[in-house]
Amino acid sequence: MTVTEKEKMLAGLPYDAWEETLLKDRMRAKSICHQFNMHDPVELDERMAILKGLLSIKGAAHMEPNFFCDYGYNIEIGSDFYANHNLTIIDVCKVTIGNNVLFGPHVMISTGTHPLDPIERQKTEYGSAITIGNDVWVGGNVSILPGVTIGDNCVIGAGSVVTRDIPNNSVAVGNPCRVMKSV
Repeated sequence: MTVTEKEKMLAGLPYDAWEETLLKDRMRAKSICHQFNMHDPVELDERMAILKGLLSIKGAAHMEPNFFCDYGYNIEIGSDFYANHNLTIIDVCKVTIGNNVLFGPHVMISTGTHPLDPIERQKTEYGSAITIGNDVWVGGNVSILPGVTIGDNCVIGAGSVVTRDIPNNSVAVGNPCRVMKSV
């Protein structure tokens, strides 16, 4: 049985990102994101409806433009979600966002990464899923890197680079992001 590049990608295995199916999937997502980003901001419901066919949104959600993602079908968003301007999600693997989550401006979530070896890096990439719990506030200019889980009831301070898991009920800040106190 032959494993497709898409199946490899979703499993977090090294894959060829320039394979035709994946390239078409990315171009579809980029086209939908473009429609969303260019839509009249006064027409809130219509603008969010554009993303309904791309993302799995479980309830009320509001995202300010601009929004960018690679595939969209790997993003699951809970209810009562808000994202300020310029959210980027590199979703080569699953991104799960819980209920009652707030993102400040310029948040970047990336499940994708590349081999350290320069020859391998020319042809492959891989990823690791990201999970963000319920009742989380992610400040502006935060980067969340592959494989991270942020627990419930957390606050991630502005400008943080989240490189490791953050336990429930934590306030975490910095580069690399570290738990400063419990909530």
